[in-house]
Amino acid sequence: MVSTPAPQVASAEPKVGPLPSIKTEARDLSFYYGSFKALKSLNMPIYQHRVTALIGPSGCGKSTFLRCFNRMHDLYPDTRYEGEIRLLPDNVNLLAKSVDPIEVRMRIGMVFQKPNPFPKTIYENVAYGLRVRGLSSKNLLDDKVEEALRAAALWDEAKDRLEDLAFNLSGGQQQRLCIARALATDPELLLFDEPTSALDPIATASIEELMTRLKDKVTILVVTHNMQQAARVSDYTAYMYLGELMEFGETDQIFIKPKRKETEDYITGRFG
Repeated sequence: MVSTPAPQVASAEPKVGPLPSIKTEARDLSFYYGSFKALKSLNMPIYQHRVTALIGPSGCGKSTFLRCFNRMHDLYPDTRYEGEIRLLPDNVNLLAKSVDPIEVRMRIGMVFQKPNPFPKTIYENVAYGLRVRGLSSKNLLDDKVEEALRAAALWDEAKDRLEDLAFNLSGGQQQRLCIARALATDPELLLFDEPTSALDPIATASIEELMTRLKDKVTILVVTHNMQQAARVSDYTAYMYLGELMEFGETDQIFIKPKRKETEDYITGRFG
């Protein structure tokens, strides 16, 4: 059994050179489902143009934490945030009541566990967010759709079938389409909630390679139940347990030389 957690680690020392700049940061973040406190005073930076992985046993709060960043919990009744999530460099608190959740979701894209294309064509799936933002020029839409499909490594497979229904794509292609849809609005942060758990190994490898390439374009926060995946794709890793952040640091440090016994027990399979 894991002992009562001590204060969490909320920073990481790099192996070489200065830390990258912080893109967004949770500050004393707590979250409630009704009276149940699902997240407990989390403090954690998300570094710009890096992949940060959230790991931990089922029910530890990983997805709950992830969905705070784009205010997904606002869609459900009887939920409540405490604390802040600061988006830099403009230093806006994403959880402030004065901040429109729709605008937050334009700036922070999300890719879910299972591919969820809209019942539209491949083209219209990618163009959807752009149309919501008021873009109507056919030439600009064409350019942005192509750019997003190329960024999601789907252009070569889809360029001759843009008017096909998205459901005609394979599972892995549908997930890349959802990534392209998220990228089309030029998000500052991209959230992945176990994006490969419904995919076969070949499609999984394709999505992992894509995440590694995308960090040059966008900051990434990913929830994964697969520790090998976290080790492969992430630069930083956070281990969560029972709504608390147990340890956060560079991925190599977390997996090779964790500072906490609880983290080591989870990483080595003795717990969870």
